[in-house]
Formats: sequence, structure tokens, C-alpha cells
Amino acid sequence: MHAGFACVDRKTEVVMDWDRVSGNWKQAKGKVKEKWGRLTDDDLNIINGQREQLEGKLQERYGYAKDQARKDVDAWFNTMHWR
Repeated sequence: MHAGFACVDRKTEVVMDWDRVSGNWKQAKGKVKEKWGRLTDDDLNIINGQREQLEGKLQERYGYAKDQARKDVDAWFNTMHWR
């Protein structure tokens, strides 16, 4: 049962960190577009800094499974230098 608590802690940590993306979406969306060029401007407007929307659009545009989209977003996020 401890794994469930770890998952909750991890999710809370990710949500708190993702606030940096949401708060700086105008800058972040350019970096998202560089990474995932198949995303349209309309997609980026719909995503609007929301991680779940980004993952969903990656599944739609790239045919990723849910886990793959999450892993790609995690990997991208971890390479960014957020202030």
C-alpha cells in the first residue's frame, strides 16, 4: 500500500512543478512547439499550460499511448531550466 502514497506524493510534486509551465505558458509554448512540431497553434491554445491537455494532444497527434505521452512530457520538463 505504500506505493499508493508514493504515487500521491509524486503527483503532488509534479503538479506543483508544473505550475511553472502554466505560469509561463507564453514562453513555454514556444518550447513545446519546438519539441513537438506536429502540435498546431490551435492545439497550443487549447493546452493553455495544462499538462493533461498536452499529454492528450500528444496522444492524438503522435499516436502515443498515455504512459508514453506522460514519459515524454516528464523528460521534456526535466530538461527545461525554470525560474
